[in-house]
Amino acid sequence: MQSVAARVAELTGREVAAVTEMGSSHRWRLYRAELADGTPLFVKAFPDGDPGADGLFRAEALGLDWLGRSFGSPVPDVAGWDDRALVLAWVEERPPTPEAAERFGHQLAAMHLAGADSFGASWNGYIGPLPMDNTPRSTWPEFYAEQRILPYLRRAADRGALTPADVRLVEKVLAAIDDLAGDPEPPARIHGDLWNGNVLWQDDGAVVVDPAAHGGHREADLAMLALFGLPYLDRVRDAYNETAPLGAGWRARVPLHQLHPLLVHVCLFGAAYRTMVLETARAALRA
Repeated sequence: MQSVAARVAELTGREVAAVTEMGSSHRWRLYRAELADGTPLFVKAFPDGDPGADGLFRAEALGLDWLGRSFGSPVPDVAGWDDRALVLAWVEERPPTPEAAERFGHQLAAMHLAGADSFGASWNGYIGPLPMDNTPRSTWPEFYAEQRILPYLRRAADRGALTPADVRLVEKVLAAIDDLAGDPEPPARIHGDLWNGNVLWQDDGAVVVDPAAHGGHREADLAMLALFGLPYLDRVRDAYNETAPLGAGWRARVPLHQLHPLLVHVCLFGAAYRTMVLETARAALRA
């Protein structure tokens, strides 16, 4: 723990009183640090001996800072970072409530409406431990096909988790993406990996963590919330629609937006998610 305490002290310029290990996520370990004045902090750090991942914590820190520039943005403050560690404000979770869900819907809409200069971002991205190509593009269908579907489809096929027939099915979605994408929308300021485990509930809304932030399609965040279930999701969506009404046909596009995170799951966890990918691709085509 001494090395983690020393790194937190260096990154924050504050004296650290204690560090408690909280487990691990992917290749990095998680800690709760307490400063000498009692302030708690959350820490991610690569363990000694791990080579780390070039730019991973940088991408998260820049993404949080960028998301945080939107009005009422529900993200934790970044207290410090380098290539080996990321230090964030501690978020004390509360049980979800309908009222908090409604507030979160308004927060999420405001964050999306802050917009982006293009689809993509000015930094190299990550989703979990996997690199994510954020090269800016002017149109969403091109960006989604080339930088959100194809890289993970190829990776999943290369590791044997998808068959050639599976790949051809997903490629049918890509071939039809201009028709499936709906009316053009400007790039939104999205979280990019908004499953329910990255939503930390508060009394007055929620805080979102672990972003894969970029300029993207706002429906992607809402589709990800639905993928693995979120408490009071209907309340979140209804409140979102009050602030930023979703485009016509958004329900039919949910499978299209869920295809990217499911392919990421196949890359990370193997063929256990293969059936979900195939069912989602077929649902996207039916739309």
